[in-house]
Amino acid sequence: MTIGGEALFRHELGGVLRRRRQERGERLADTAARAGISPQYLSEIERGLKDPSSEMLAAIAGALGTGVGALAVEVGRRLGAARPVLRLDRT
Repeated sequence: MTIGGEALFRHELGGVLRRRRQERGERLADTAARAGISPQYLSEIERGLKDPSSEMLAAIAGALGTGVGALAVEVGRRLGAARPVLRLDRT
């Protein structure tokens, strides 16, 4: 989904989380249990339906063996590749 032609952070984040979980060969229930959340909530995050709090994101990142910063960088790269950033010349 896009707003004004630009992908939403939560959708890209969900895709990154899902890919990392699947690369580990884990089920939703496995990762969710380690993060201390329900599999249903993790599924909603992965599908881009929910915006997790920073604390929740840290718990999920930890359950996936990574950090919030690494996830943010990966999401930022995906967003940057999806649509170029327009810059205003302030001269």
